[in-house]
Amino acid sequence: MVKALTYNDGIAAVYGGAILGGGGGGLLEEGLKLVEEIFAAGEPQLVDITELDHKDLVACVAMVGAPSAADQYISNEQLCWSYQSMDTYMNQRLKGIITNENGAITTINGWLQSVLLNVPVVDAPCNGRAHPTGIMGSLNLHEQQDYQSVQFYAGGKGDFAIQGFVEGDLQNTAQTVRHASILAGGLVAVTRNPVSIDYLQQHGAPNAITMAIELGYSFLNGQTFEEKLANVLQQLNGVHLISGEVTNYSLTKDNGFDIGKLSVGDYHLTFWNEYMTLSKAGQLQSKFPDLIMTFDIDNMLPIPSASIKEGMHVAVIHVDQRYLALSSTMQNQTLLQQIDKVIQNV
Repeated sequence: MVKALTYNDGIAAVYGGAILGGGGGGLLEEGLKLVEEIFAAGEPQLVDITELDHKDLVACVAMVGAPSAADQYISNEQLCWSYQSMDTYMNQRLKGIITNENGAITTINGWLQSVLLNVPVVDAPCNGRAHPTGIMGSLNLHEQQDYQSVQFYAGGKGDFAIQGFVEGDLQNTAQTVRHASILAGGLVAVTRNPVSIDYLQQHGAPNAITMAIELGYSFLNGQTFEEKLANVLQQLNGVHLISGEVTNYSLTKDNGFDIGKLSVGDYHLTFWNEYMTLSKAGQLQSKFPDLIMTFDIDNMLPIPSASIKEGMHVAVIHVDQRYLALSSTMQNQTLLQQIDKVIQNV
């Protein structure tokens, strides 16, 4: 059944998505701003994956770039151009939109296109949590023999405006789009990699949008920070590890990514957009794709890695990956090995 999403669903999706972003997935304030724009235009449509035929095709829409980029810009025309160009390329065979992951912005990727283009969003993201690289959100398609990735991208304004099309090896096309996001001022809208419903059912994260919405309502229903955090932990089977002051915070931008570290008490966190590792007293306690997330205690908000400040008072939680809705890519050791190379010098 196709469901018309409400404004309150949108707000909940942003908060729940921010938590499932695990440090990435976009900024909360930008997600809330996008909700206003979406519901000023109309009501997006959400459809359960079981409502579509197993041979139907859908395409993933995503925002690619660095969350902290100061000059990022994407227009509605660029969003629509990306999807419409893909649909034209596929001879108008697309039946819906999927998002690449859960996050404050990424959970609601595609909702505006749903309104503007009258296309349903399918409740089966490429991943149920946020991840740093495009290929981690590409459903292990790079392991399909002879698979050719197709991606349409657009973003930026003025001298930074750029749009284009790339086809080829999935790693190369993902890197090309990542580079385009840098040229665009930090962010591009992408429509990429059409897949069948049958393939998506096997490799994606069915019902992960609903999971984010329900998590957001649980968080928002708390009256105090303690209640909000307790509601989140109960729903996700998570653990509150520590609350305290942020120290040793650093963030650098490298090839379109935010890379850095921070400490809270004797816990040490690293991030590559999303939180990658959690250590205590020099001993590794947890690693991506486990969910590690921070909350701004004073403002009672989930806070991503790019928005943390030295001296901020935060709570740190941990959720084991078995309680998350994850893509098949989150068990792909070749992809996960990239993490060590990126954070080894952080």
